[in-house]
Amino acid sequence: EVHLVESGGGLVQPGGSLRLSCAASGSTFGTLLMSWGRQAPGKGLEWVSSISGGSGLTYYPESVKGRFTISRDNAKNTLYLQMNSLKTEDTAVYYCAAGGSDCYSGSWCPRGQGTQVTVSS
Repeated sequence: EVHLVESGGGLVQPGGSLRLSCAASGSTFGTLLMSWGRQAPGKGLEWVSSISGGSGLTYYPESVKGRFTISRDNAKNTLYLQMNSLKTEDTAVYYCAAGGSDCYSGSWCPRGQGTQVTVSS
């Protein structure tokens, strides 16, 4: 089973940027569909991006399209989320998971412990 550890969260002003990282264990990382999701205070889990194994096709919901970029470095077993033009409503705990958008809508997936992102002036 893959083990995931997120990092890179913090406090940023509206309009700012952050890059999150997710370090993965295991030799199969490069073949896995990976995703990022988030949970804002008092709300449910929300999917924010996915990237396929192999060709690295990316997928985003409209809420973050054009602002967030998911990427991966298979040699380093690491997943990234570049977040630009951050808004206060992006404040949440961000998680990476081994799987797709269904990881954030009821399906069980290996998931990290999360990293807090706070967007505030």
